[in-house]
Amino acid sequence: MSQAKSGDTVRVHYTGTLNDGSRFDSSEGRDPLEFTIGGGQVIPGFDEAVTGMVVGDAKSVTIPADQAYGPRVDEAVQSVPRDAIPAEIEIEEGMQLQAAAPDGQPVVVTVVSFDEESVTLDGNHPLAGQDLTFALELVEIV
Repeated sequence: MSQAKSGDTVRVHYTGTLNDGSRFDSSEGRDPLEFTIGGGQVIPGFDEAVTGMVVGDAKSVTIPADQAYGPRVDEAVQSVPRDAIPAEIEIEEGMQLQAAAPDGQPVVVTVVSFDEESVTLDGNHPLAGQDLTFALELVEIV
């Protein structure tokens, strides 16, 4: 049987958990995740974990934070004036907003806290700084 390699499009069932055992994502009840190995569609550690698998293989792998969503960056948490957020947006803690980075690229930020004067936004990915464990099953090499 052929092994999955860079450039292959694969279909994978997965369940992702954190160090405390809580599940953050899964393909359970959905179609398998389809992506091209090495195509930048998934975190680097996920690409590496699937590489070399054969259809029908199942394994568990822990991906360190630096091969997942990177470390948490304190500078990515910033407070902005409340009026920097359009008035028609009803702000809630935990909600995600899209902002523009200094280079104009869109960035997803999470509302950490707010009051009448300011809103604290976190530009870190919600899983930044965490090691991720995935139970993987290679379903198909397309």
